[in-house]
Amino acid sequence: MFPFHIWLPEAHVEAPTAGSVILAALLLKLGGFGFLKFLIPLFPLATLYFLPFVNMLAVLGIIYGSFIIFRQIDLKKIIAYSSVIHMNLVVLGIFSLNLQALAGSVILMLAHGLVSAALFILVGFLYERHFSKSIFYYTGLTMAMPYFSFYFLFFSFANLGFPGLGNFIGELLIILGISNSFFFNGV
Repeated sequence: MFPFHIWLPEAHVEAPTAGSVILAALLLKLGGFGFLKFLIPLFPLATLYFLPFVNMLAVLGIIYGSFIIFRQIDLKKIIAYSSVIHMNLVVLGIFSLNLQALAGSVILMLAHGLVSAALFILVGFLYERHFSKSIFYYTGLTMAMPYFSFYFLFFSFANLGFPGLGNFIGELLIILGISNSFFFNGV
């Protein structure tokens, strides 16, 4: 969320590769799981009361992360900010209280856990070989490492939400569920 988790990209950058993988693949998903398993069933009235505020924070987090990511040159920070954006989208789907968006949130959490972990592993591999995470350093990477470049491109497209991949399915379900709950009042 926007004002609370702006420390997260810096934690990803400072953490070793294994720490970033655990943080992105497992620990970020605990908040979404807590929302689904504990907050909504145990506190339904409080959920309804704070629904507009949480949705506003999630939309602000998506917009804030999208603008911040344009200025990044560190590969780990780019992946970290995209993780923040994806988790804000998950929160938006959970708090839409639409079954379609809830299913999309679960799918996006699973897909994002796999894709972001793979991207952090690939960036960690690059850093161990070349000691740089700057995006400008890797301009001719496809000539030197073609198989690695293919995997990096595949997981980057998956993180982007390319059609047919897991993140796309989750994001599409979330967007459809949000639009259904907004335009048709949950019908």
